[in-house]
Amino acid sequence: MVSILVIGNGNVAFHLVKQFNAIDKIECTQISSRKIESLPSADVAIIAVSDDAIAEVSSQIDTNLVVHTSGGSHLNSLKNPKNKGVFYPLQSFSKSKEVDFSEIPICLEAESDSDYDLLEKIAKLISSKVYRIDSKQREIIHVSAVFANNFSNHMFSIADEICESNQIPFNILHPLINETVKKLSDLAPKEAQTGPAVRNDQETIKKHLLLLPDKYQLIYKRLTESIQNEH
Repeated sequence: MVSILVIGNGNVAFHLVKQFNAIDKIECTQISSRKIESLPSADVAIIAVSDDAIAEVSSQIDTNLVVHTSGGSHLNSLKNPKNKGVFYPLQSFSKSKEVDFSEIPICLEAESDSDYDLLEKIAKLISSKVYRIDSKQREIIHVSAVFANNFSNHMFSIADEICESNQIPFNILHPLINETVKKLSDLAPKEAQTGPAVRNDQETIKKHLLLLPDKYQLIYKRLTESIQNEH
């Protein structure tokens, strides 16, 4: 039996606790508050808080092994007095959306082999995709994920606004979005690129700019230029 203490009440903490509680070999306790007065003993404390709060929260914890779940924070952002590590699930989490943890990559880092072995044991109880990733590699993964997930989702948000303002249901684009992602199983993103920018359809590009609100014209121009420079 592995005892785990999860500190935090956000999306990552919510899903980790739910997953840990479904595993017989794990005993999980959750503390929602960042102000810690007393802690139960545990084999590992997992801090699932915002990046800016990692240092403050970790400094209050004397558990033998303390790890954070951040993709963008170095191992040394932890300020606990004992052993440090990272347990980073590479996924976008929302409390209202179920996830299949078995398919989520979990990136691990630890200061010692014994601590890594413990984190790997925990990770393999919930996921089939476990990787040993150091802080520098994880920072690269995180910025790549921002492009792949956060920025692309912002593009979906813009498309949604454009559709809605013209009385068009956004779900008309769902098959296109799904096919775009599906193609990446067989093609490199550069090979899968289509559209007026890669074809250099100048008349279409000009028409699009006239159709767009001013606040989105610069985004359209910069992305078009980036695609054309790439191709």
